[in-house]
Amino acid sequence: MAQKKKKITTTQDKYQKFAKEREPKRPVLANVIKAFLVGGIISLVGQFISLFYMTYFDFTEKTVGNPTVSTLILISAMLTGFGVYDHIGQWGGAGAAIPVTGFANTITSAAIDYRSEGYVLGVGGNMFKIAGPVIVFGVFSAFVVAILKTLWLMFTQGGM
Repeated sequence: MAQKKKKITTTQDKYQKFAKEREPKRPVLANVIKAFLVGGIISLVGQFISLFYMTYFDFTEKTVGNPTVSTLILISAMLTGFGVYDHIGQWGGAGAAIPVTGFANTITSAAIDYRSEGYVLGVGGNMFKIAGPVIVFGVFSAFVVAILKTLWLMFTQGGM
């Protein structure tokens, strides 16, 4: 069903033009560079953690992923608790929001914000309002990809 566009008056149109002229210009290139730097630094820290685990704890390249991600999540949650990750996110934008550390920051922030409402309804309920859709989308996406891969393998290897 097509939505009807609401007609705006000439006064509203003049105001929108007036507001748009005075809106500050966004430094897109600078924001892209900042995001690239922050995302790259987070990835570099993750690589150092992986190398540390492989050197001192005998993990292999195949098995080092989970402890590295867990450590990055722990570091992100701690930095969020100390109020540092918010400053990183404000400066680095998407570079801090996209990696798993950004997701950990979002969940930890929700837990901190709603802790006064109790652990179950406050922390647990509001934390998973944010995490729930991400988890559901991830599981659903993995399911669809697994079906497509299975079908691909069946057809390319002559399974049918």
